[in-house]
Amino acid sequence: MANLMVTGGAGFIGANFVHYWRGASPQDNIVVLDLLTYAGNRANLDGLDGVTLIEGDICDTPLVSSLMADYAIDTIVHLAAESHVDRSITGPDAFVTTNVIGTHSLLKAAKKAWLDEGSGRPHRFHHASTDEVYGSLSPDEPAFSETTRYAPNSPYSASKAASDHLVRAYHHTYGLETTTSNCSNNYGPFQYPEKLIPLFALNALYGRPLPIYGDGLNIRDWLHVEDHCRGIEACLRKGRPGETYNIGGGQELPNMRVIEEICHAVDKAFAADPNLAKRFPDAPPAHGRSSLESKTFVTDRKGHDRRYAIDETKARTELGYAPRRDFPQGLGETLGWYLTHEDWWAPLIEPPQICTVVTDCSCEPH
Repeated sequence: MANLMVTGGAGFIGANFVHYWRGASPQDNIVVLDLLTYAGNRANLDGLDGVTLIEGDICDTPLVSSLMADYAIDTIVHLAAESHVDRSITGPDAFVTTNVIGTHSLLKAAKKAWLDEGSGRPHRFHHASTDEVYGSLSPDEPAFSETTRYAPNSPYSASKAASDHLVRAYHHTYGLETTTSNCSNNYGPFQYPEKLIPLFALNALYGRPLPIYGDGLNIRDWLHVEDHCRGIEACLRKGRPGETYNIGGGQELPNMRVIEEICHAVDKAFAADPNLAKRFPDAPPAHGRSSLESKTFVTDRKGHDRRYAIDETKARTELGYAPRRDFPQGLGETLGWYLTHEDWWAPLIEPPQICTVVTDCSCEPH
């Protein structure tokens, strides 16, 4: 039986991981440490037994140390982060604080508990990061591998790159048993509606503009969050200490294609369920029109990376990881979740505010 601490476990990826791990290893104890900022939600953990939610800050090292002692933590899954690229451009300080100082706080507490005080128990510190640390690819460049040179281009990706280096240093300097995963764009249930897929799906339901950065041809690899959780599990169970593994979805698509798929999925859902027209009367398909008519182009984001792509060969060969969902399947399941969980997302948004600039949807643990 393991005792896990999941940081950011009330956020998007964190909550999905807690649900996944509870189903895969019901005998384990899980402590969620989450500051419950705008992207964290207690309701994301409803219905789970054997999960203790602590509202607190990962930067509070004494708190982290006391939790590790009180709950005999032997595994940390570090998913807490500021992740919204646009927010990092307008307010980078919070990203440095949470992503860099917060990660260092956790590493210090882990070193104290597992090494300095000599608990003797096997341990693992898993750090979830992003493919954005590698920078931007040209159309013909090979996909990111674990040996790709770091070249972060936004305050968000720079802060994640710094945290990656700290984790690496604590392994090589102190012997802390760590693993790091760099994942591609996540999507799925519980994603805060500032990210591309929920943002555009909900805008379509309200009949609001679908704002597209630049020419809409920026390319991302799309990873369903449950496949990401499976990748993290593989890192924990099979990953070699000190190693980094790239976790991808194998679905490299331009943003415009993703947006078109969202619109087609919304239109298809309205055609299959006449009640949706009553629930969302402002949606174009409620009047027999296509959601695609709401597309609009806006000024590109500063420093917008052109292309990300993941080479997951190492994870596949060493960990046995492979994504199970292609994008059409994952998108259909995701839209279905949002359509049946209006009670979850409605309190998070005001309809007049839902039309905001499209964002990337990369590793965005709360």
